[in-house]
Amino acid sequence: MRATNSAQTMCRGENRLARVGVYAGLAAVSLLVARAWAGQENAVSAANAEASSLDRTSQAAPNYPLEERFLPDQVSKLVFDLAVTPHWFGESDRFWYSYETPEGTRYYVVDPVRKAKAPLWDNAKVAAALSMLTNFPYDARHLPVKRLKLEDKDTRMRFEVEIRKDAVVPNEPKREKSQEDIEEQGKEGEIKQGEQEGQAAGPPAEKPEETRTIYFAFDLATGKVTRLDNSEASKKKPMWASVSPDEKTVVFARQHNLYQMDAENYRKALQKAGDTSVVEAQLTTDGVEKYSYARVLLPEQEEQLKKQDKGDTNKAGPRIPAVTIHWSKDSKKFALERNDDRKVGDYWVIHSLTNPRPVLETRSYALPGEANVPIGEIDIFDVASRQRMVVEPKSFVDEVLNVADAAQTERDREELREEQEENRQNPAPLSRLSPKWAADTSDVLYFTSRSRDFRQVEVDVADTATGKVQKLIEERSNVWMTQKPLRLVGNGKEMLWWSERDGWGHFYLYDGQGKLKNQITAGEYVTDQIASVDEKARMLYFTANGHEAGEDPYFTHLYRIGLDGSGLKLLTPGNFSHAVNWPDSGKYFVDTYSRVDTTPKSALLDGQGTPLSELETTDVSQLITAGFKYPEAFKVKADDGVTDLYGVIYKPFDFDASRKYPVIEYVYPGPQVEQVTKAFSPKSPNVPLAQLGFVVVEVGNRGGSPQRDKWYDTYGYGNLRDYGLADKKAALERLAAAHPYMDLSRVGMWGHSGGGFMTAAAMLQYPHFYKAGWSESGNHDNNVYNNTWSEKYHGVREEKQKDGTEKFFYEIDKNSEIAKNLAGHLMLTTGDMDDNVSMVNTMRLANALIKANKRFEMLVFPGMRHSYMPIQNYVILARGDFFCKWLLGSSDTGADIIELEREKQATPSK
Repeated sequence: MRATNSAQTMCRGENRLARVGVYAGLAAVSLLVARAWAGQENAVSAANAEASSLDRTSQAAPNYPLEERFLPDQVSKLVFDLAVTPHWFGESDRFWYSYETPEGTRYYVVDPVRKAKAPLWDNAKVAAALSMLTNFPYDARHLPVKRLKLEDKDTRMRFEVEIRKDAVVPNEPKREKSQEDIEEQGKEGEIKQGEQEGQAAGPPAEKPEETRTIYFAFDLATGKVTRLDNSEASKKKPMWASVSPDEKTVVFARQHNLYQMDAENYRKALQKAGDTSVVEAQLTTDGVEKYSYARVLLPEQEEQLKKQDKGDTNKAGPRIPAVTIHWSKDSKKFALERNDDRKVGDYWVIHSLTNPRPVLETRSYALPGEANVPIGEIDIFDVASRQRMVVEPKSFVDEVLNVADAAQTERDREELREEQEENRQNPAPLSRLSPKWAADTSDVLYFTSRSRDFRQVEVDVADTATGKVQKLIEERSNVWMTQKPLRLVGNGKEMLWWSERDGWGHFYLYDGQGKLKNQITAGEYVTDQIASVDEKARMLYFTANGHEAGEDPYFTHLYRIGLDGSGLKLLTPGNFSHAVNWPDSGKYFVDTYSRVDTTPKSALLDGQGTPLSELETTDVSQLITAGFKYPEAFKVKADDGVTDLYGVIYKPFDFDASRKYPVIEYVYPGPQVEQVTKAFSPKSPNVPLAQLGFVVVEVGNRGGSPQRDKWYDTYGYGNLRDYGLADKKAALERLAAAHPYMDLSRVGMWGHSGGGFMTAAAMLQYPHFYKAGWSESGNHDNNVYNNTWSEKYHGVREEKQKDGTEKFFYEIDKNSEIAKNLAGHLMLTTGDMDDNVSMVNTMRLANALIKANKRFEMLVFPGMRHSYMPIQNYVILARGDFFCKWLLGSSDTGADIIELEREKQATPSK
């Protein structure tokens, strides 16, 4: 029962609707795995007995209404944009941006030279123009503008508006049927066919309103809005196309081999995929399954591709994406990384919801310690001669090769943003970006070669005509190494290389032959990303953590320093975490800064760090009115009593300091990231969880983050299961000593992926401290997780055999080995289509718990891969119920999840 209060129960009962198969059906299959043998009555009795043993004086009913008010979807209606995203002009240093508040979306143009910010247009006038040009009413707060972008040398903005398909538009000329119309007809046919074949279990989805797109242009000089009649959408780059920087060559694959075509034939292929007059050149013939030039696609992506390839009946198979193509900047050559997976074992995923039959998805998946792993090579192709050069330096056994790419340009970032907009509702997006390699010319290719154990890295350069390889930089370590992109200065006359060789992440300057000239940055802080390099002034702009005394060392700032290591200057001061965006010129920066306990602000700076303009402050007025309160940041000592840990406390917004609250830790152990919130994040799932009546804590642990020194980051090397547990426990004990409202007799933990792994481990290693754990998609058995992550962060041992060959050995502690220790209440969840952390991990732990005669709970989410985003509200509420049951002593046991039912109309609109 959710509420022990009878009035609250009656109120909730009035709103109770028919269950749409929730906990047991719609979004998950609930398996009370180890309870069947005990009987349901015994399970209920055990739960009631435990609930009665809780301290009644410190309990309160779960506050479900407050939880519901701060679910992510509800918060999205209270607070809008949190940052300015600048879209930089191509012909000047100006940029435009949009910013949404409770007053609607406004659009601005900023001129850094004049330090001026002005409206891009008058919303009211644009609304009036659109109303006149479409016969639909619009107003200034609700402009229907989509995909706004600059064109014609920054003289006008093109945008789209969606209207009803059957709408009559004033003076619109008769439209000829476009390729988009043909594709839409095909989609309609597929929908009807799907309806005939039957749907997956669950209610029928609401049919979206049929729409069509009209295109408009806004003249920046005159302010005039023009409807672009008979204008089709700018042809979207299909999934299969890798287009050269000069847009004259397109590379793709058919079956397992590589092909190319010129721009004229590409245009024809865009108009009609099956046009038999399209001329293509086959570049390779040696591609085979598992040693292919084609990208491995998910079945969902293959279905999307079929629509783009409709009519393509080429006997070699339809066009499909090649592996990532790295173009030379002059478009004369391209390179790719090709893996030989023919000896690598398979992993499988079953698509259980597909009709009319389930589908088996198979892919190569190397496991830790296995002899057979992908064998890499780099292939370089000459566009004109169509010749191939294979680069295989063979520096290490089972080496991994990666092409060194150039930094993204504003054009690349715009293309990426457009992709993200298009894929907003796409559960399986595929990036169409084709990076450019680092050198300015096509005669050389820079790349890195890494050993399997991540302890050795080389920077190499290859002659693209002969394939000859020269080693430039060599790194060695006794623990795993992190790599960051190589950056060239003067087209390779000098190189910027990032290394942790002195225990901290810093930049080093090398000459073109690989001789160290000098260390650029130094000291007890960690540099991260190169923002810009001013080669003329010989200045490096970069982000870093931990340099400013008295601040959280995870706060990011922007700095400038000379390439000779002199003149370090902080450009974004202020005790906040700073996210910076910059144009290709690097002359100006947009800085958005906040903390978990402050409202985000965005400002414009020049290259000297001089503030030029305050741009925006996030409007949190509705959020505050709804009752939102900022989380609290804290610092606490680790279990060793020396190391500082940093974290965040989320309290209920109706917090009463005289009460005792159960404590729940949200965890992720690292080492590649420490999921402790640093910036303003009102949609965090820990916000609604706290509202039920919990104190939720996020805190780091030794071994958790590369944003600290290398000692901290590699603390867990060789002990991947247990290394962070003592710090998590010690942090709560130290916090509770200072905050009497924390009740350490009722402690829970939850996490996803590595956090799910850690949650189960904590329940098993400290069984009398952690009373309830919600473990999502955990890599509980790293012997069956992917070899790259597991071997890197835990370590793999390489031994030379008598016959001169090398053999790798991998040994790691598994959660299943300590299943016998379980004393509290553990929930295991997994997606049945997880192709990252296979559900095999969860099943092995479940099997061990059953064999140990342990009661536990389990949810399998059908159709979910590693992310639960498509059903995030369901999972948030189920998670909350679990902790309410075991830490508060009461939870809703009815079939309907009222919060989700209230979001829907009782009967869909026609």
